[in-house]
Amino acid sequence: MSFDEKYFSTHTYANTSFAKYGQYWWSNRFFAALARRHGKKESRLLEVGSGLGHLVAQLEDGFQTVGLDLNHWAVARSKREVKRTALTTASAQDLPFADESFGVVVIKHIVEHLPDPARALREIGRVTAPGGILILATPNLGSLLKPWKGKRWIGYQDPTHISLKQPEEWLELIQNAGFSLHRTFADGFWDVPYIRFVPRQLQKLFFGSLGGVQAISTFVFLPMRWGESVLVIARKNPTMA
Repeated sequence: MSFDEKYFSTHTYANTSFAKYGQYWWSNRFFAALARRHGKKESRLLEVGSGLGHLVAQLEDGFQTVGLDLNHWAVARSKREVKRTALTTASAQDLPFADESFGVVVIKHIVEHLPDPARALREIGRVTAPGGILILATPNLGSLLKPWKGKRWIGYQDPTHISLKQPEEWLELIQNAGFSLHRTFADGFWDVPYIRFVPRQLQKLFFGSLGGVQAISTFVFLPMRWGESVLVIARKNPTMA
């Protein structure tokens, strides 16, 4: 499957993207808050895999923003959302930027789509300035409730998820790319239903409450296995002389 207009219109990413206060809206708000809290204000910020531009548009007021996506249609569609963001069409595995040119890099649910995510992370390490911040999210093979879902687990539902890995593997790749881990955490259990015959809304309230509190408060507290996605905040190591 290619990342074309059909992909954006048929997957969960897009189906909730225009619903204000829906799951996608809260997710973007949460990531924007992380970037503001951990990134240096007014620094250059790159979103790798900026999609339809909803997240990077929220960060224009505090950063010099750049959005990059492989899909030409998505980049063109992003122009409806952004005002000052520079938009680029390119691969995450070959970033068209100078070394150490960004203070913040956000890559949200992109690495699992890449044939060579290690290369993409090395490229991110190359373009991130010493002391700069990486914010990454990807499906969590280590989720405590994943065994309950089996083949129905959310991470398996997108056929373009070709690089699913255990959290420990992602952490090793991030460190190998020149980063030190700052925070590792999860996003909560939102892939309901987990239990047969129990009403979906009741499960959403029970299982999703902690993730909801974290998303609304923007304060990170969920352990890495307590969610369907693993999230990482890492800092670029100083350049060795």
